[in-house]
This record gives sequence, structure tokens and C-alpha cells, in this order.
Amino acid sequence: MKNKLNKMSKILFSASIIGWIIIGALLFNFANADASNSGDANVYKKLKLFSEALFNLRQNYVEELDVDKLIDSAIKGMLDEVDPHTYYFTPDEFEKFSTDTKGEFGGLGISIDKKGDYITVVAPIEGTPAYRLGILAGDKISKVDGVSVVGLNTDESIKLMRGEPGTKVMISIIRPGVKNELEFEIVREIIKIHSIPYSFKLDNGVGYLRIRQFNANTTTDLREKLDELEAEGIRGLIIDLRFNPGGLLREAINTVNEFVGKGKLVVFTKGRAPQTNEKYLTRFNRIRDDYPVIVLINNGSASASEIFAGSLQDWDRGLIVGQPSFGKGSVQRLFPLSDGNGIKITTAKYYINSGRCIHKDINDKLLKDERVRNGDISTEEIKELHEAAEEKNHEDIYYTSKGRVVYGGGGITPDIEIEQNKLSDLGVELRRKNAFFNYSVDYLVDHEEDVELDFRCSEQEIQDFLEYAKSENISFEQAEVDSIYSWITNELNSNIIGRKFGDIELYKILIEEDFQLQETIKIFDKYRSLADMFRYAEEHNREKKKKLE
Repeated sequence: MKNKLNKMSKILFSASIIGWIIIGALLFNFANADASNSGDANVYKKLKLFSEALFNLRQNYVEELDVDKLIDSAIKGMLDEVDPHTYYFTPDEFEKFSTDTKGEFGGLGISIDKKGDYITVVAPIEGTPAYRLGILAGDKISKVDGVSVVGLNTDESIKLMRGEPGTKVMISIIRPGVKNELEFEIVREIIKIHSIPYSFKLDNGVGYLRIRQFNANTTTDLREKLDELEAEGIRGLIIDLRFNPGGLLREAINTVNEFVGKGKLVVFTKGRAPQTNEKYLTRFNRIRDDYPVIVLINNGSASASEIFAGSLQDWDRGLIVGQPSFGKGSVQRLFPLSDGNGIKITTAKYYINSGRCIHKDINDKLLKDERVRNGDISTEEIKELHEAAEEKNHEDIYYTSKGRVVYGGGGITPDIEIEQNKLSDLGVELRRKNAFFNYSVDYLVDHEEDVELDFRCSEQEIQDFLEYAKSENISFEQAEVDSIYSWITNELNSNIIGRKFGDIELYKILIEEDFQLQETIKIFDKYRSLADMFRYAEEHNREKKKKLE
């Protein structure tokens, strides 16, 4: 009996060995193909080592193991050694990622990205439920309907957040600087993404145009909006790309075309494989009048929006104002694998005409940093790391087409840096509790006929609003109110007018308290030509440098 068992064990063992020999042969073919390209003769040895470890684990582990899960985990572990944008998909994930191209859906209205273990809000989309409730860029989503999303990827989190329009979802958020988790009950809506939600002529004769993202209609929309503004006789143009997460590369190139003409190099890609090296030039014989253009960016401007801003800077067609951009300049390509799996691999990086690389390596390092993953690093420390990276960027000097100095090292550095005013704790709470929106809805029930476009709240109406806020358990001291009285008045005015006359009229009032934009408008009031603005930027930066020295 014992001999029979031994014989059976040997047969099973031999069968297993044969199976692993077959796997090993397949791995050997793959390894040899890869080794011939990379010159790494050690790849086969390591693959053999992997198969041996897997075989021993499967044969000897105390409990039966799911080999599929083991191999999936091994692949994901391997990808932990590369950048955070290279990602392995299971069949379900790959199918969703490849086919999810719907133009509208029942959602919240936020652009998100995974930073460390947390799904983080890159930007709320104007006019959506999340925007109205006061969800902010930088908010970390910890739970959806009580289910933890810490460690989940963006696709898994999106599945939990999306749903039928009209249904409710509870979002728990960790906000930098706020001790306790914040909870937002949000009613899902159909989210329609309009590329250019706002376009109008300002009181000083300058056109204002906000590009929210670069989608399939951006070039067409931009041409239409520019035609309308030019027909009104604008003397300059502000293009607002703040919190623009990017989008379609071709649309970014075609919108640049409107300002620089045909045959201009906008962006090129460089990677290890020759087929990843491509150049993208403008194609259309179109160019707008030579009025001065200022492009507004911030740390929420990423990818295609950085290519647009950087290209106008490189071709000396626009002054860039605001804060350094995000620095997302890597190219990913999707590869299908066997059994319906897939992999998204970073294959190249984006460079603009001056030779600057868009990609900011500090972002990838922070995404991989265990301290960030574990919450063991403060917001201030992260800020210091970014500032150190920005300082290092200024060591990499490049030149525009007319010889102006610009800086590389990742992201777009503005010609003139202007910081945005920060929302106070009381302002955050009023937004979070949706106080302005709710009060304006109630207000219009009784006063709609009294509200015209020039409506402004009286002092008594502001006091009525503050009493309403108290009834909603929003506590505050009078000193807090006094410090942001102008902002509260502006928010209330814009919400009441917006409820009656729409988002554009709401936005026109809202931007009166937008410090970055108001400072940008002042540049047009002081300088008439782009050449004058460039000279001012150089003088401004020289003076700034002297003060720091």
C-alpha cells in the first residue's frame, strides 16, 4: 500500500513538474524575446526563480491557494516598482476601462485621481452636486455609503459613486487641516461635461473664456466662442485653465493652432521604444488676431491643459499667470493580455517645443511614498517637497521662440506667479452645509419678482442668512463673519441671481472675489500689448528675486 502511495505521489509530482516545465518554456520564450531587446540575460533566471517559488508555495502551503489570485498579486506587486500610472487590469476592469465612453452618467461631478492609498478630488466640476456642496480639490474620499474606498483604484471607486440619477450617496471625506471626517449626502445627477462653460466680455473690454477640459468638441466650441467675443470687439483675452485636468491631446493641439497658425511644433513624445517617439504639429491654416492673451493656470491644471499653456508660452503667444501646474506629462498605452486581462503602461513622456518635459517626477515619488500612503507626512511637509522641486526646476533653463527664459523640470512655471486667496474655516462650513444654495432657493420662493440682474443683498438680508446658518447648526463668532463679510455677500448675491438667471450670471458675480483673476484683469488695465506684459513679467521676477536674496 505504502509503495502504491509513493508511486502515486511520484506520478503526481512528475505531472506537476511537467506542467511547470511547460510554463517555464513559455516564460523562457518570453524572456528570450525580452532579453534580446534589453540585453538583460538575467531575466530568464529571475522568471525561473519566480516559477520555482510559485510551485513550492502551491505544493507546500498549509492551506490550498488560489493560483489566479497569487499571480494577479505578483503582477501588481511587480508594477509597484514602476510609476503609479502603469496599471494591471483584471478582465472586468479592462472591459470597463476600454469601453466606458458614455458622454453622460449619474454621478457627483468630481474629477478624481489616486494619490497614495486615497482617491483624491483633483477638481469639482462647476454646476454639479459636488461643486454646490463645497467639495474641494485635495479632499480625500475615505468612504462611500459607509464602505471604505481606501486602497481601491479609481475605477472601483467610481463604480460605488455612480448610480441612477436622483439616488443619494453618502461620501466621507478627509480634508487637510480638518481633524474630523466630513460627510456629504449627495443626490446624483446626470453629469454633462461642457468643455467651455463660461465665455463673456468683461467690463474692461477683455474677453474671458474658461476651458474646463479638452474633450471632442473643444476646438469647435473654442472657435465659436472666439468668433462671438471678437465680434464684440475684445482688446485681449483671458483663457482660464485652472483645475482643467486635461483630456484629448489632439484637441489641445488644435486649440493651440488657433493662436500660432499652421506647421508649428506643439508637443513631441520620447520613450525607450522607437515607435513611441512622435511629433505633433498644428495642421490648419488658421490664426487669430494678434491681441494679447493671458492663460491662467494652477496646480489643478494637468496634461493637455499644460500642453496648451506651455505651447502658448513657448511660441510667445500668451503670458502665463497663476501657480505652477500639476505636471502630468507621461503617455500611457493600453495592452490587452490573455484571458481578457490588460495592462496600461507608461511608454513615453511629453515635451513641448522649447524642449521642456511636462512631467513632474515629484508627483510620482509622492504617490509611491509610504509616508503619504500611511498618512505619516503633514500637508506642510508635502508643500515643502513641492517647493524644493520647483526651486530645482529653475536650474533647468529653456528658451521660447523669441528667446525669453522659461523653466523646465516638470509642469509649467507661470511667467507671473499669483497665489489664490484661501477659504476660511467658516467659508468651508457654509459651503459644506450647502447653506448659500439652500437659502437662495428659499429666498426666491418669496422674492423672485424682486430679483433683477443688478440685485444685491441688503445688510438685513445678510443678517437673515446668518440666522439661517445658525439654525443649520453652523456656529461662528462675529469676528469670523467680519473677516469674510465681503465674500459671504458675494456668495449670497451670486447664488440668488444664479438660481433665477443661470450659471453664467452666477459666475460673473462669483469671480468678483476671485483674487487670481482680478489681479490678472489688472495686468490688462496696465499694459496694452503682449510685449509690454512680457517686459513687466521680467521686471517683476527680477524684483522678486532681489527680495529673496
